[in-house]
Amino acid sequence: MLPFLLDKGGPMIWLILGASAIAIVVFIERWLHYHRAQINSTEFVNGVRNVLRRANIVEALSICDATPGPVARLVKTAILNRDRGREGVRESLEETGLVEVPRLEKKLNLLATLAQLTPQLGLLGTVLGFIRMFSALQNAGVFATTSTFAQGVWEALICTAAGLAVSIPCNAGYNYLVSRVNAIVLDMEKAASEILNILTEPNGPKMQ
Repeated sequence: MLPFLLDKGGPMIWLILGASAIAIVVFIERWLHYHRAQINSTEFVNGVRNVLRRANIVEALSICDATPGPVARLVKTAILNRDRGREGVRESLEETGLVEVPRLEKKLNLLATLAQLTPQLGLLGTVLGFIRMFSALQNAGVFATTSTFAQGVWEALICTAAGLAVSIPCNAGYNYLVSRVNAIVLDMEKAASEILNILTEPNGPKMQ
């Protein structure tokens, strides 16, 4: 079936297939990245809290270094800036967040662009197919048969279907990845608030 579609789809089918290959690579890379980045933030922060209660800064930083993802980096930033006071720690957390969020959103715009672009490529292929069909009809004149314009019709239909077939999962994949980003950002905000309270509460751990 695929060789037939490639043969009848015209030049635009190759661009659509190329776009679909890029979309697949981007989705898999982002999914793996988010899978590594999303941790149990509550359990992680509780573990760090228990270590900080013993005033063991080195161990707390080691836990952060050994844990992947932006939540651990936020907590590490807060610990390193613990001597700056509540506002200083808050500012350092905000600065780190401004760095981490764009990292999470990286390449998502590419996936959204492909979701919007592939139907347009399919439409262009459809137009080219009809141009080919009418050109063949004009050249054949009164001797035109069904086979005369069949190639143009095939090209038009295949490109339309291929563009939609790529765009639909791209949109679904993009929305899914955005939901994963939102969940990680929510964990970041929750962890930032908790570590800020841990480091600056009056009866909190005394660390030198």
